[in-house]
Amino acid sequence: MSDTAAYNPHEIERVMRLAPVIPVLVIEDDGEAREVAEALVEGGLTALEVTLRTDAALNVIKRMNLVKGAVVGAGTVTNSRELGAALDAGAEFIVSPGLTQPLGEAALKSGTPFLPGIATAGDIMRGMDMGLEHFKFFPAMAAGGIPALKALAAPFYKAKFCPTGGISAQTAPDWLALPSVLCVGGSWVVPKGASPEEIRELAKAASSLGA
Repeated sequence: MSDTAAYNPHEIERVMRLAPVIPVLVIEDDGEAREVAEALVEGGLTALEVTLRTDAALNVIKRMNLVKGAVVGAGTVTNSRELGAALDAGAEFIVSPGLTQPLGEAALKSGTPFLPGIATAGDIMRGMDMGLEHFKFFPAMAAGGIPALKALAAPFYKAKFCPTGGISAQTAPDWLALPSVLCVGGSWVVPKGASPEEIRELAKAASSLGA
């Protein structure tokens, strides 16, 4: 715990409260990055999660950071090496699919807003032992959906969640209605091949969810 002094949990909550949906972005061509980010921000979604699932991801983060109003984070961060690369690229928050001791300690030491993935009570307890209270519930549908999160949120009443994985525009409002949910993560806002105009309209609809 001595390495967590620089970590401020209010910062990740601030990111989670920017909009009801955090777009989960898998972008193959960094040449598209800026126009995608502009369309999302214009539509009202400002917290953008760029997943490290493509070779272009780090350049995408750099290019999206040039867009006024965008708060660009890195997702699918699985170890301290990827954490360092994401921070070097300018990531303002970090999202991971799971939580390990080495990654958790490195993220806390960096002081960067951190949203680790959890799916079980043991995962949450490990995170809370590190001083964390904000988590990504992942994979949300495969891990049991809303009934599972309700069951987990009851004993861990201080925890706040961003469910991600299998959530759609149709089901997002049901998740957002849960008191423990601050936002949801979703890829539906930027479907493959969508134009900036289509992305902007999807973002507008997503930004109004939970209102």
